[in-house]
Amino acid sequence: MGQGNTLQHHVRSHVGRRRSNNQDSAVVIPAESSNIFRKHGWLFIVADGMGAHAGGEEASRIAVARIPEIYSELKPEYSPPLALSQSLCQANKEIHSKGESDPNYKGMGTTCSALVILPQGAVVGHVGDSRIYRVRGHSIEQLSRDNSLAWDVAAASGQNDSTQGANLPSVPKNIITRSMGPHSDLDIDLEGPFPVEQNDLFVLCSDGLSGTLSDEEIAVFASELSLEDATAAVVGLALVRGAPDNTTVIIIKAGPEEVTHYSRREAPWPLADDGGSLASHRRPWIFLGVAAVSFFLCLVSYSAYKSAIGNDEFFRRMLLAGSIITMGLTLGSVFGSFFSFALLKPRKKIKVISPGRGTLLGRAPYRRYDSTPSEKLFNRMIRSLDHAKKELGENNLTKASQKLAESTEKARSAVQSRDFSTATQAIFAGLQTFSDTIQSSMLTDTDPKGSS
Repeated sequence: MGQGNTLQHHVRSHVGRRRSNNQDSAVVIPAESSNIFRKHGWLFIVADGMGAHAGGEEASRIAVARIPEIYSELKPEYSPPLALSQSLCQANKEIHSKGESDPNYKGMGTTCSALVILPQGAVVGHVGDSRIYRVRGHSIEQLSRDNSLAWDVAAASGQNDSTQGANLPSVPKNIITRSMGPHSDLDIDLEGPFPVEQNDLFVLCSDGLSGTLSDEEIAVFASELSLEDATAAVVGLALVRGAPDNTTVIIIKAGPEEVTHYSRREAPWPLADDGGSLASHRRPWIFLGVAAVSFFLCLVSYSAYKSAIGNDEFFRRMLLAGSIITMGLTLGSVFGSFFSFALLKPRKKIKVISPGRGTLLGRAPYRRYDSTPSEKLFNRMIRSLDHAKKELGENNLTKASQKLAESTEKARSAVQSRDFSTATQAIFAGLQTFSDTIQSSMLTDTDPKGSS
C-alpha cells in the first residue's frame, strides 16, 4: 500500500476580465502521513458560487471550509464514498440554512466538485457544472457529469457519447439543474473508485475554464508543462479569450506512492447507513458477556463463603458482600441486554461496493478525447495569440505586442516542424506576456454582478 507522499499539485484562481469579485473557491487537504492517506486520503475541492452581491462567494467559501471538516469527522476509512456524500449533503444544509436566515444571502448556491485520492483509487463527489478530468497519456476523460440543461437535453437525445464526447445541442450552457444551497435536500453524483497509475493527472476546474478551453487544450498544457506553469497556461489562455467568468483550476499529478494496489482483504464500502452503528449492535452482547462473567464470579464468591465456615468472620462477610454485588451486576447486565435488544433498530440490507472487484459507482468517464498534439489543435491556440497581439496593439502596448508576436512566430514555426514541445513552451511564453500585461494595464471590462 502506497504512502501517499509523492503526489504533486498546484492551485490557481483568477477573477477573470469581466467580474469584479471572485466567487470561486478551492481547497486542498493533504494526507500528511501514510496513516492519514490510508484513512482519509488527499481531498481536493473546487466550488463555483452563484448569487447576487456576496452570496455566491459565501456559498463557495462555506463549501470548501465545511466539507473537509465534516468528512474528517465521519471517519471516512469506513466508507469514503459515503463520508464524501454525507459531507456534501450536510454542507448543503448549512448553506441553505444561511440563505434562508439572512436576506443578504437569499438564494445563494454553489457548484462543488470533490476528488479524494486513496490507496484504493480516486473517488469523485460532484454537483453542478464544475468538472473533474483525468489525463492519462494522450487521453483526457471527464469523470464528472455536468448537472446542466445542455447535458440533460443531450442525454435525452442520445448524443452524449462517453467515448468520443458530444456536440451538445444549441441550448443555454450556463443553466445548471443541481447545485448546493437552493434546497435543503441534495442529490450527489458519486463516481469511482478509479484506479490510479503513476503520472496520472487529475484536473478540477470551474466552468470559467472549461467554458473557454477545449478538453484537449487543457490536457496538452497539463501534460507538457510543470504543474505551476500548466495552471498559469490554462488560466492565461482563458484570459486571452476574454475570461468572462471567474476561473479556478487544480492540477494534480500522482507519483509512485499513489499508485492503486488492491488487497485481497479489502473491506467493502457501504453506500448508506445500515440502521444503526456497529457499536449499538454490539452493546446487547457486551451486556450478556458482562452478565456471564459476573455470574461466574458470584458463584465463586458464594462457594468460598460457604466453605469458609469457622474462618475469620470479617473475611466471610467480605465474600458474601462480593457475591451479592456480583449477583446485582449480573441482574443489571441481563436487564441491560434485554432493553438493548428491545431498542435495537434492525440493520437494513444496504448496497456495498468492493474496491478492486470491477464495480464502479456512476458511469464515468462521460466524455473521452484524444489529446495527441496536432497542428489543428495548436493552430487554434496560435490564432488566439494573434487576437491577443492585436488587442495589445490597439491599446498602444507596443512592447508587449512585439514580445507576444515573437512568441507566436516561434510557436508557429515549431508547429510546422511538428516540434510540439517547443510550440507548447512558446505558446506558454506568449500567454504569460499577455497575462502579465493585462494585470498591470487593467485591460478588463468588469461586471459588478459577479459569477452567474
